[in-house]
Amino acid sequence: MAEQNLIGNVADVTGVPPLSGADTSAERPTPARHAFFVTGTDTEIGKTLVSSALLHAAARRGLVCAGLKSVAAGASEDNGRFVNEDVEQLHQASNLKLPHDWYCPYVLKDATAPHIAAAAEGVALDCDVIRAGYARVAARADLVIVEGVGGFRVPLGPDASAPDTADLARQLGLPVILVVGLRLGCINHALLTAEAIVSRGLTLAGWVANHVDPQMRHVDANVDAIAARLGAPLLGRVPHLAHPDAATASGYLDIGPLVDTVRHRAANTPLAARPPTSA
Repeated sequence: MAEQNLIGNVADVTGVPPLSGADTSAERPTPARHAFFVTGTDTEIGKTLVSSALLHAAARRGLVCAGLKSVAAGASEDNGRFVNEDVEQLHQASNLKLPHDWYCPYVLKDATAPHIAAAAEGVALDCDVIRAGYARVAARADLVIVEGVGGFRVPLGPDASAPDTADLARQLGLPVILVVGLRLGCINHALLTAEAIVSRGLTLAGWVANHVDPQMRHVDANVDAIAARLGAPLLGRVPHLAHPDAATASGYLDIGPLVDTVRHRAANTPLAARPPTSA
Protein backbone atom coordinates (compact mmCIF):
# COMPACT_ATOMS: atom_id res chain seq x y z
CA MET A 1 0.00 0.00 0.00
CA ALA A 2 1.11 3.57 -0.62
CA GLU A 3 1.05 4.38 3.10
CA GLN A 4 3.34 1.46 3.90
CA ASN A 5 5.79 2.44 1.17
CA LEU A 6 5.87 6.03 2.35
CA ILE A 7 6.34 5.30 6.01
CA GLY A 8 8.89 2.59 5.23
CA ASN A 9 11.31 5.20 3.85
CA VAL A 10 11.55 7.76 6.59
CA ALA A 11 14.08 10.05 8.14
CA ASP A 12 13.77 9.84 11.91
CA VAL A 13 15.20 12.83 13.78
CA THR A 14 13.45 12.27 17.09
CA GLY A 15 16.84 12.43 18.80
CA VAL A 16 17.77 15.76 17.26
CA PRO A 17 17.67 18.69 19.71
CA PRO A 18 15.20 21.49 18.98
CA LEU A 19 16.31 24.70 17.33
CA SER A 20 17.50 27.21 19.91
CA GLY A 21 19.50 30.38 19.50
CA ALA A 22 22.67 29.84 17.52
CA ASP A 23 22.61 26.07 17.88
CA THR A 24 22.48 24.98 14.24
CA SER A 25 24.58 21.84 14.47
CA ALA A 26 21.66 19.60 13.48
CA GLU A 27 20.46 21.82 10.65
CA ARG A 28 21.01 21.45 6.93
CA PRO A 29 23.27 23.99 5.20
CA THR A 30 20.23 25.38 3.35
CA PRO A 31 16.55 25.39 4.26
CA ALA A 32 13.87 23.37 2.50
CA ARG A 33 14.01 23.79 -1.28
CA HIS A 34 10.21 23.75 -1.38
CA ALA A 35 7.85 25.14 1.25
CA PHE A 36 4.23 26.23 1.00
CA PHE A 37 1.47 27.66 3.13
CA VAL A 38 -1.85 25.88 2.57
CA THR A 39 -5.04 27.86 3.10
CA GLY A 40 -8.64 27.37 2.11
CA THR A 41 -11.79 29.13 1.07
CA ASP A 42 -13.38 28.18 4.40
CA THR A 43 -13.13 25.73 7.24
CA GLU A 44 -13.91 22.04 6.66
CA ILE A 45 -13.11 22.13 2.95
CA GLY A 46 -10.23 19.62 2.95
CA LYS A 47 -7.05 21.56 3.76
CA THR A 48 -5.63 18.69 5.78
CA LEU A 49 -6.59 16.08 3.18
CA VAL A 50 -4.93 18.10 0.43
CA SER A 51 -1.89 18.98 2.57
CA SER A 52 -1.38 15.31 3.40
CA ALA A 53 -1.92 14.33 -0.24
CA LEU A 54 0.75 16.82 -1.30
CA LEU A 55 3.16 15.18 1.15
CA HIS A 56 2.43 11.73 -0.29
CA ALA A 57 2.99 13.02 -3.81
CA ALA A 58 6.25 14.70 -2.80
CA ALA A 59 7.51 11.57 -1.06
CA ARG A 60 6.93 9.56 -4.23
CA ARG A 61 9.30 11.97 -5.97
CA GLY A 62 12.00 11.17 -3.45
CA LEU A 63 11.66 14.30 -1.34
CA VAL A 64 12.06 14.30 2.42
CA CYS A 65 8.96 16.17 3.57
CA ALA A 66 7.01 17.21 6.63
CA GLY A 67 3.62 18.76 7.21
CA LEU A 68 2.95 21.21 10.02
CA LYS A 69 -0.27 22.67 11.41
CA SER A 70 0.08 26.27 12.57
CA VAL A 71 -2.72 26.04 15.16
CA ALA A 72 -5.12 23.19 15.85
CA ALA A 73 -8.44 23.64 17.65
CA GLY A 74 -10.27 20.53 18.76
CA ALA A 75 -8.40 17.79 20.61
CA SER A 76 -8.96 14.79 22.84
CA GLU A 77 -6.65 13.52 25.54
CA ASP A 78 -4.68 10.36 24.81
CA ASN A 79 -2.02 9.03 27.18
CA GLY A 80 -1.46 12.40 28.78
CA ARG A 81 -1.30 14.53 25.65
CA PHE A 82 -3.94 16.27 23.57
CA VAL A 83 -4.34 14.82 20.10
CA ASN A 84 -5.82 16.64 17.11
CA GLU A 85 -6.95 14.63 14.10
CA ASP A 86 -5.53 17.08 11.54
CA VAL A 87 -2.12 17.11 13.19
CA GLU A 88 -2.07 13.31 13.31
CA GLN A 89 -2.90 13.10 9.60
CA LEU A 90 -0.02 15.42 8.76
CA HIS A 91 2.25 13.36 11.02
CA GLN A 92 1.28 10.14 9.26
CA ALA A 93 1.78 11.66 5.80
CA SER A 94 5.24 13.07 6.63
CA ASN A 95 8.23 10.87 5.86
CA LEU A 96 10.44 13.05 8.03
CA LYS A 97 9.55 11.77 11.48
CA LEU A 98 9.77 14.38 14.21
CA PRO A 99 8.87 14.71 17.90
CA HIS A 100 5.09 14.95 18.24
CA ASP A 101 5.08 18.54 19.45
CA TRP A 102 7.02 19.70 16.38
CA TYR A 103 4.02 19.12 14.09
CA CYS A 104 1.96 21.81 15.79
CA PRO A 105 2.99 24.32 18.48
CA TYR A 106 -0.58 25.01 19.64
CA VAL A 107 -3.04 22.13 20.10
CA LEU A 108 -6.18 23.54 21.75
CA LYS A 109 -8.98 21.51 23.28
CA ASP A 110 -12.10 23.29 22.06
CA ALA A 111 -13.10 22.91 18.40
CA THR A 112 -13.92 26.57 17.89
CA ALA A 113 -12.24 29.72 16.56
CA PRO A 114 -8.62 29.43 17.71
CA HIS A 115 -8.43 32.78 19.47
CA ILE A 116 -11.54 31.84 21.51
CA ALA A 117 -10.18 28.39 22.35
CA ALA A 118 -6.80 29.88 23.27
CA ALA A 119 -8.34 32.51 25.53
CA ALA A 120 -10.33 29.83 27.37
CA GLU A 121 -7.08 27.95 28.06
CA GLY A 122 -5.06 31.06 28.93
CA VAL A 123 -2.85 30.64 25.89
CA ALA A 124 -1.45 33.52 23.83
CA LEU A 125 -0.95 32.52 20.21
CA ASP A 126 2.41 33.83 19.04
CA CYS A 127 3.38 33.97 15.34
CA ASP A 128 7.06 33.99 16.33
CA VAL A 129 6.64 30.57 17.95
CA ILE A 130 5.01 29.20 14.80
CA ARG A 131 7.75 30.68 12.62
CA ALA A 132 10.48 29.20 14.82
CA GLY A 133 8.79 25.81 14.62
CA TYR A 134 8.70 26.05 10.84
CA ALA A 135 12.38 27.08 10.69
CA ARG A 136 13.65 24.10 12.65
CA VAL A 137 11.73 21.69 10.42
CA ALA A 138 12.71 23.49 7.20
CA ALA A 139 16.34 23.01 8.23
CA ARG A 140 15.85 19.26 7.96
CA ALA A 141 13.46 18.77 5.04
CA ASP A 142 13.32 19.09 1.27
CA LEU A 143 9.67 20.14 1.31
CA VAL A 144 7.52 21.58 4.10
CA ILE A 145 3.78 22.16 4.10
CA VAL A 146 2.47 24.62 6.69
CA GLU A 147 -1.29 24.28 6.99
CA GLY A 148 -3.28 27.25 8.19
CA VAL A 149 -6.45 27.06 10.25
CA GLY A 150 -9.95 27.75 8.95
CA GLY A 151 -9.97 30.24 6.08
CA PHE A 152 -7.32 32.79 5.17
CA ARG A 153 -8.26 35.48 7.70
CA VAL A 154 -8.81 33.73 11.02
CA PRO A 155 -7.97 35.84 14.10
CA LEU A 156 -5.10 34.67 16.28
CA GLY A 157 -5.91 36.97 19.17
CA PRO A 158 -8.93 38.62 20.82
CA ASP A 159 -8.12 42.24 19.90
CA ALA A 160 -8.82 43.80 16.51
CA SER A 161 -5.11 44.65 16.29
CA ALA A 162 -4.06 41.02 16.83
CA PRO A 163 -2.56 39.17 13.85
CA ASP A 164 -4.63 36.75 11.83
CA THR A 165 -3.64 33.80 9.67
CA ALA A 166 -3.10 36.11 6.69
CA ASP A 167 -0.50 37.97 8.75
CA LEU A 168 1.09 34.65 9.67
CA ALA A 169 1.32 33.67 6.00
CA ARG A 170 2.91 37.03 5.21
CA GLN A 171 5.43 36.67 8.04
CA LEU A 172 6.39 33.20 6.86
CA GLY A 173 6.72 34.58 3.34
CA LEU A 174 5.83 31.27 1.72
CA PRO A 175 4.05 30.72 -1.59
CA VAL A 176 0.41 29.85 -0.93
CA ILE A 177 -1.62 26.87 -2.12
CA LEU A 178 -5.35 27.49 -2.05
CA VAL A 179 -7.80 24.65 -1.43
CA VAL A 180 -11.16 25.48 -2.97
CA GLY A 181 -14.10 23.55 -1.56
CA LEU A 182 -16.39 22.89 -4.52
CA ARG A 183 -19.85 23.87 -3.39
CA LEU A 184 -22.31 26.66 -4.10
CA GLY A 185 -20.52 30.01 -3.73
CA CYS A 186 -17.04 28.62 -4.35
CA ILE A 187 -16.25 30.99 -7.24
CA ASN A 188 -16.72 34.07 -5.08
CA HIS A 189 -14.90 32.52 -2.14
CA ALA A 190 -11.96 31.46 -4.31
CA LEU A 191 -11.57 34.84 -6.00
CA LEU A 192 -11.86 36.82 -2.75
CA THR A 193 -9.31 34.59 -1.02
CA ALA A 194 -6.91 34.80 -3.96
CA GLU A 195 -7.27 38.58 -3.95
CA ALA A 196 -6.43 38.67 -0.23
CA ILE A 197 -3.36 36.50 -0.82
CA VAL A 198 -1.98 38.58 -3.67
CA SER A 199 -2.74 41.89 -1.94
CA ARG A 200 -0.32 40.89 0.83
CA GLY A 201 2.51 40.44 -1.64
CA LEU A 202 2.31 36.65 -1.51
CA THR A 203 2.53 34.29 -4.46
CA LEU A 204 -0.43 32.06 -5.24
CA ALA A 205 1.56 28.98 -6.23
CA GLY A 206 -1.43 26.87 -7.22
CA TRP A 207 -4.86 25.71 -6.20
CA VAL A 208 -6.70 22.44 -5.67
CA ALA A 209 -10.38 21.84 -6.32
CA ASN A 210 -11.86 19.57 -3.66
CA HIS A 211 -15.36 18.16 -4.22
CA VAL A 212 -16.86 18.65 -0.77
CA ASP A 213 -20.47 18.67 -1.99
CA PRO A 214 -21.27 15.56 -4.04
CA GLN A 215 -24.64 17.10 -5.05
CA MET A 216 -23.14 20.26 -6.52
CA ARG A 217 -24.44 21.09 -9.98
CA HIS A 218 -22.33 22.42 -12.88
CA VAL A 219 -19.07 21.42 -11.23
CA ASP A 220 -17.00 21.62 -14.43
CA ALA A 221 -18.33 25.08 -15.24
CA ASN A 222 -17.45 26.30 -11.75
CA VAL A 223 -13.92 24.90 -11.97
CA ASP A 224 -13.46 26.46 -15.41
CA ALA A 225 -14.64 29.84 -14.13
CA ILE A 226 -12.16 29.77 -11.25
CA ALA A 227 -9.29 28.53 -13.42
CA ALA A 228 -9.86 31.32 -15.94
CA ARG A 229 -9.60 33.98 -13.23
CA LEU A 230 -7.02 32.83 -10.70
CA GLY A 231 -3.93 32.94 -12.91
CA ALA A 232 -2.35 30.09 -10.94
CA PRO A 233 -2.00 26.42 -11.93
CA LEU A 234 -4.74 23.99 -11.03
CA LEU A 235 -2.83 21.24 -9.23
CA GLY A 236 -5.70 18.79 -9.36
CA ARG A 237 -9.32 17.97 -8.71
CA VAL A 238 -9.97 15.65 -5.79
CA PRO A 239 -13.32 13.90 -6.26
CA HIS A 240 -15.77 13.37 -3.43
CA LEU A 241 -14.34 10.27 -1.74
CA ALA A 242 -16.59 7.99 0.28
CA HIS A 243 -13.65 7.26 2.57
CA PRO A 244 -11.18 10.15 2.15
CA ASP A 245 -7.53 9.28 2.58
CA ALA A 246 -4.44 11.19 1.60
CA ALA A 247 -2.75 8.40 -0.37
CA THR A 248 -5.79 8.09 -2.64
CA ALA A 249 -6.24 11.85 -2.96
CA SER A 250 -2.59 12.27 -3.95
CA GLY A 251 -3.29 10.32 -7.14
CA TYR A 252 -5.43 13.23 -8.34
CA LEU A 253 -2.71 15.84 -7.85
CA ASP A 254 0.10 17.03 -10.10
CA ILE A 255 2.79 18.71 -8.03
CA GLY A 256 5.04 19.25 -11.04
CA PRO A 257 4.35 23.01 -11.08
CA LEU A 258 5.48 23.20 -7.44
CA VAL A 259 8.77 21.30 -7.45
CA ASP A 260 11.84 21.13 -9.62
CA THR A 261 13.56 18.00 -10.88
CA VAL A 262 14.17 15.69 -7.95
CA ARG A 263 17.75 15.56 -6.80
CA HIS A 264 19.17 13.53 -3.99
CA ARG A 265 19.84 15.52 -0.88
CA ALA A 266 23.24 17.16 -0.69
CA ALA A 267 26.08 14.91 0.40
CA ASN A 268 26.83 17.21 3.32
CA THR A 269 23.34 16.87 4.80
CA PRO A 270 23.79 16.00 8.50
CA LEU A 271 23.48 12.28 9.12
CA ALA A 272 20.82 12.84 11.78
CA ALA A 273 18.55 14.39 9.17
CA ARG A 274 19.36 12.07 6.26
CA PRO A 275 16.83 9.40 5.25
CA PRO A 276 17.88 5.75 4.91
CA THR A 277 19.02 4.77 1.45
CA SER A 278 16.34 2.77 -0.35
CA ALA A 279 16.94 0.10 -2.95
